Amino acid sequence: MITAKKVNSKNYTILVNRNFLLQKNYVPSNLICTDIPFDAKKDNPKRLLEYEAAHAVKKLFLRAQQDGLALYGISGYRSYDRQAELFSKSSSGFVAPPGASEHQTGLALDVSCPCLHMELSQEFEATHEGQWLVKHAPLYGFILRYPKGKEDITGFPYEPWHIRYVTRPLSAYLSLTGQTLEEYHELSHFFQ
Repeated sequence: MITAKKVNSKNYTILVNRNFLLQKNYVPSNLICTDIPFDAKKDNPKRLLEYEAAHAVKKLFLRAQQDGLALYGISGYRSYDRQAELFSKSSSGFVAPPGASEHQTGLALDVSCPCLHMELSQEFEATHEGQWLVKHAPLYGFILRYPKGKEDITGFPYEPWHIRYVTRPLSAYLSLTGQTLEEYHELSHFFQ
């Protein structure tokens, strides 16, 4: 087990995956409740995101609403223990093992829309909301974390609903180059 690279609450480039794990006791210090349409009760911890990510996603969702779209948050922050519970109940490859979930950082958000009944489905890519999200998420600092065709690099199946906050400069760079966060880290390590 390798510990996730550079864990601290202000490191928006943190790499978390099956090879770079978060420790069980890692909890971001600056989680806040998101002020976006959410498919969860007000007191549910999955409405939490890291401070800057929460503000960025509010702007992203507001823009979607102005463009006539209905994005909803489904799952933001998830503790190590909650991830372990989900992982033990899952038979699909979509659920990360505990410590390997970006949700634990408070920087990841799963999104959906009413036409999919708020389900997390690969069909999201064909919705107006899914197509809009791919184009607009980088403008607000988010990337589509597990893109199609990069499964062998990310170690996770394609998830058109999973966005990750990395800041606007990095999201623009990754969007323009078509790189994943894994490829970015490997390249940046090469130049160090």
